[in-house]
Amino acid sequence: MAFVVYGGGIFVALHARSTFYRTWTPMSSEQSAPSMLAVLGKQLRVYQWVKNVLLVVPIALAHELHDTQALISVLFGFLAFSCTASTVYIINDIADVEHDRMHPRKRHRPLAAGHLSVPVAVALAGLLLACAITITITLMPPAFAGWLAFYAVVTTAYSFVIKRLVLIDVIALAGLYSLRIAAGGAAADVPVSTWLLGFSLFLFMSLAFLKRYTELLDTIERDGRTVSGRGYHVGDADFVLVAGAALGFVAILVFTRYLDAQQVRDLYTHPEYLWLIAPCLVFWVSHLWLRAHRGEMHDDPIVFAARDAASWVVGAAIVVITIAASL
Repeated sequence: MAFVVYGGGIFVALHARSTFYRTWTPMSSEQSAPSMLAVLGKQLRVYQWVKNVLLVVPIALAHELHDTQALISVLFGFLAFSCTASTVYIINDIADVEHDRMHPRKRHRPLAAGHLSVPVAVALAGLLLACAITITITLMPPAFAGWLAFYAVVTTAYSFVIKRLVLIDVIALAGLYSLRIAAGGAAADVPVSTWLLGFSLFLFMSLAFLKRYTELLDTIERDGRTVSGRGYHVGDADFVLVAGAALGFVAILVFTRYLDAQQVRDLYTHPEYLWLIAPCLVFWVSHLWLRAHRGEMHDDPIVFAARDAASWVVGAAIVVITIAASL
């Protein structure tokens, strides 16, 4: 029922906004038209799907990766979340098309650049939403359906209202990351530790502040006073830097407290080895904030990390340490 109500609301909003944005900027004859596949990939934000890998975290930490049925369920959950996320990105782009056209990078998005029309975007959103609903209703447990419906509602509210609310936007973003972890546990029927949820909440609040900080630096470079479509002023940059970095280190503190839990002693042969992960996390959080402070980060922090060599090295080191602790 929640999906039906959500789906109906989405299409009412999309068709209402399409009447305002039905005219879109045509490309000049001098510009080479990108392929439709490239346009669709960019509009769907396929690179953002990497965030939905968080659904795998519960079964990985519970050492249940050998459970084929759980893995298949999480895979379908990944597809449902990705389709839902892309649907919301389309809604967001329709709502923000005027803001995007004034932004130095966002103006290249398909709708803002005129590479994709609003009617086509509406049809695409409908197809994606139908796929997400079909997967969820036919293949996923009810608990997962509840988490996905909640995710859809919150992300839509974020696109229209929450992203303009200072600080609340950061909490909402962090909550959406933690929600993915909870949904992964529901998909695989694996309990999610409160330690994990606490760690993820603080870590992703740090990354959400990091995203705002990069936007503020970009605004400062363009001699602006406020971030377009947001509630932050350039004078907030120092506060965002301090608060965001501090939250990252709080997350690491929560992780070290988790290492004393009975659950860790039950899962690992040498749990003391896991303490080596703490300095890896300290380096990684510091590395991301230092790169942002130098003005070298222009992507979403999660997407940046997925392309960052140092982040891959840290990830590999953590995997090696975890395996050693398990042997």
